[in-house]
Amino acid sequence: MNIKSQIDKLRDKLNHHNYRYYVLDDPEISDAQYDRFFRELQALEKEHPEFIHPDSPTQRVGGAALSAFTQITHAAPMLSLENVFSHDELIAFNERISRQLKSDAEIEFVCEPKLDGLAISLRYENGDLVSAATRGDGSVGEDVTHNVRTIKSIPLTLLGDDFPRQCEVRGEIFMPKKDFEAMNNAAEKIGEKIFANPRNAAA
Repeated sequence: MNIKSQIDKLRDKLNHHNYRYYVLDDPEISDAQYDRFFRELQALEKEHPEFIHPDSPTQRVGGAALSAFTQITHAAPMLSLENVFSHDELIAFNERISRQLKSDAEIEFVCEPKLDGLAISLRYENGDLVSAATRGDGSVGEDVTHNVRTIKSIPLTLLGDDFPRQCEVRGEIFMPKKDFEAMNNAAEKIGEKIFANPRNAAA
């Protein structure tokens, strides 16, 4: 097997295991095995940088995240939903959506837990992550692509081949409480700033 094929095979293998670990929560190999594959890929790419691909796990940005951001204009407004606190407000919400859709058809809703984090827009072109932006004012957000590339659960390249040439994924970046507590404990020990809550830490 030539060097390029070795690198391609290792890259695909690591991306597969990242997906198993971060998306399916069902790892197939141990952390030690993963680290061994990762170091092997790092060594090969160091010797043959001409074969480094943007979706390689080694290309995730390390070190400090950027604190100064440029702006990105959203292709479509990035809005938030209003809260409802009563049955009457829920009925009014349903009626408002029906009016906006100009339809009397029954509407189906999907409900999920509210995650208190940072709204994010991920834009992919030909399956590759090209930009990440915060909601901002709904029309213009901050370009946080560099920071988002440090998050291992966000794919740098989409799997498969049935995705559109351009697609946008909107969701929430959040920090689990146990990770928040561990981060604050570590920061406190070395005299660094601690955060008031997981949402602020994620942002």
